[in-house]
Amino acid sequence: MKAFISIIRIRFNLLLQYRIAAIAGGVTQFFFGMIMIMVLYGFYSSSDGEMPMSYQSAITYIWMGQAMLGMLPWNGDMEIQNLIRTGNVSYELLRPMNLYNYWFARAFALRTAPTLLKSIPIFIIALLLPSDYKMHLPPNVSSFIAWILTTFGALMISCTITNIINITTLYSISGDGIQRLLSSIVTIFSGMVVPLPLFPEKLKQILSYLPFSGLVDIPTRFFTGEIAFNQLLGYFCFQCLWAVLLYILGQWILNRKIKDLIVQGG
Repeated sequence: MKAFISIIRIRFNLLLQYRIAAIAGGVTQFFFGMIMIMVLYGFYSSSDGEMPMSYQSAITYIWMGQAMLGMLPWNGDMEIQNLIRTGNVSYELLRPMNLYNYWFARAFALRTAPTLLKSIPIFIIALLLPSDYKMHLPPNVSSFIAWILTTFGALMISCTITNIINITTLYSISGDGIQRLLSSIVTIFSGMVVPLPLFPEKLKQILSYLPFSGLVDIPTRFFTGEIAFNQLLGYFCFQCLWAVLLYILGQWILNRKIKDLIVQGG
């Protein structure tokens, strides 16, 4: 365990050095957030029907999604994928530790360090915007605590999906196909593009059973108070269940592939 904690710490400190890239990404996400909120503003102002969530909650939902974008598994670990393409992944097999857990530790740092650099400035700016565009704080301390716990659950799901993206590169060498497919699925079905409560009822029921809802939708709706604190245990167990299932699946796929791994290049 100490070895994996050290890997996370070293990788985390390394990723924190990319401040310029984080600033550029944060600016991009801020403008994307503004565009999405303007679309929501037109949607809410032109509709007289009852909405499944308030306009203030929808705005906060969008800002939370943009701020936490770096935590979503929309790409793999480029260094691991390059090792696979060049054949240098053979050196990874010589490490005296579980390869899947080693990659998981790297994924943990990959999903936390850039997110930390980008999310704090976005949060601050979003809280200072005019009332029609600003982000709102949680209604109470309980909602904030629930958000912290479910964000950790979302991080576990994200790391397991990131590892699956890395592992698929062993099968296709390039890995671009599954990465682009998963990035589209994750961003749409997690609520990143459109809040899940605004989806059609039947589709919303299906998405609620998939792991992607645990990435953005569940933590954000706890943050806005749309989900009561007394439901925290059920939702957190849902996230943990998917994280464990995806962990087992990724471990099984990796172990099976390593048995007949063919190294090209090197």
